[in-house]
Amino acid sequence: MPELGPYGREAALLHPERGTPGVRDSSIGGPLLWPADEPWPTCSVPDGESSSGAPASPMVPVVQLFAADVPGPWWPEGSDVLQILWCPNEHWDAPPHQADVSPVVMLRRRSSADVGAVIENPPAPLRHEEFGYLPQPCVIKPEHLVDFPFREELPHTLRVGLQQLVDGTGPEGQDVITRVAGWKLGGWPTWHLAEPWAFKCEVCAAEMRLLFTIASDDATDVVVGRWGDLRIFSCVADHRHPFEVDLH
Repeated sequence: MPELGPYGREAALLHPERGTPGVRDSSIGGPLLWPADEPWPTCSVPDGESSSGAPASPMVPVVQLFAADVPGPWWPEGSDVLQILWCPNEHWDAPPHQADVSPVVMLRRRSSADVGAVIENPPAPLRHEEFGYLPQPCVIKPEHLVDFPFREELPHTLRVGLQQLVDGTGPEGQDVITRVAGWKLGGWPTWHLAEPWAFKCEVCAAEMRLLFTIASDDATDVVVGRWGDLRIFSCVADHRHPFEVDLH
């Protein structure tokens, strides 16, 4: 179906497996290549269960990716490391660009060549939800693919053909072509609970595309929402513009 060509997006499924990654490894829930002279990040949202004046809770590593392990269109000039952290607590009144009833997410890009001494013992969170928000250390086995959108994100003239292609390709009718599920860099977002919608950058009004999907799974012990996905969207015009977090 060559008409689908313009809608294909590069993606990388991470396929996490329990392991012991190091600071210079791509990982989920592993140690980060974090400079020793750079303060460890803390949650920006007041902790509703802490007494007044309590310190902000340190964030925990969720994922670290190196461009050498997952090359693709996701790397702005001057950076080869992508790090995502979160506060392992649900916040019902989330700050702008964050998802309600979810961990508050932080994203950091850096150049590995600029990092000398690395922090050895980052602070642990002051408290955390009992289930789902402390990713277990996993190594990853990236699988590169071309991801296609859900049929309702396509012009009407292509939807029937795509559905026929999906039905004839996947085992027992499973969709292995569009918005492929899992821990994913790039690609298209999953839509199984709501109609698709588009995010626009509040700074420049440019399109925002899916950058990363944090998936609920047994390998990492991560559970977001009702066994859902936490998706991070970034501005296609300038990666420095605020990102958007969505729970699905």
